[in-house]
Amino acid sequence: MIQTVIFDMDGVIVDTEPVHHYAFRQHFSALNINVSPEMYASFTGNSTKNVYQRLKDNFNISNEIEELVTTKRELFNDAFDKKEDLFLLDGVENLIQDLHLNNIQLILASSSSKVTIKRIFDRFSLHQYFTHIVSGEDFPKSKPHPAIFEHAASLSFAPKENCIVIEDSTNGIKAAKDAGIFCVGYDSFNSKLQDYSLADLVINNFSQLNFEIISKLKT
Repeated sequence: MIQTVIFDMDGVIVDTEPVHHYAFRQHFSALNINVSPEMYASFTGNSTKNVYQRLKDNFNISNEIEELVTTKRELFNDAFDKKEDLFLLDGVENLIQDLHLNNIQLILASSSSKVTIKRIFDRFSLHQYFTHIVSGEDFPKSKPHPAIFEHAASLSFAPKENCIVIEDSTNGIKAAKDAGIFCVGYDSFNSKLQDYSLADLVINNFSQLNFEIISKLKT
């Protein structure tokens, strides 16, 4: 029986991608670099630090990684605070509440920074549902490296075999599978250029999941 659900955040709980996209594009313009849509899509699931490491490797950027990350984070925070039309993704709050009421442990494993996670959890009052929050900034390698999900599973009250991951990105799904965890791929309207072929189950609406369905998944 499934006893723990590990959620990704961006693209699964809330769609902050437009805010990230705006902040990145503002910064790319200031850095005078041209990042293709394909390259940008490949960043999905990566930490900001690792995104800028890849950019430094591909473009002649002299700025230090921490400086780049700080600038982008400031652009994101400013845009996030001004964006009033930012909501939880359709149906996810009902799913979170349903699982929580039925004593399913919820863990967040997001590539976002702790600061960004806190802003979102504070804004939508999500702390009450999750026993642990794991941020990608604590790991040297981003998804698709499995470290973040391996650590999240180690925080579970149950064995890894009784955990599932809900992810929306190619990198996240691969990370979950390489960690040896059953993965539900969330192929939403907001998903762009992502591959769900490795997912054990693919949904396109959270109405397709509830406690009864999840508790009976065979991992």
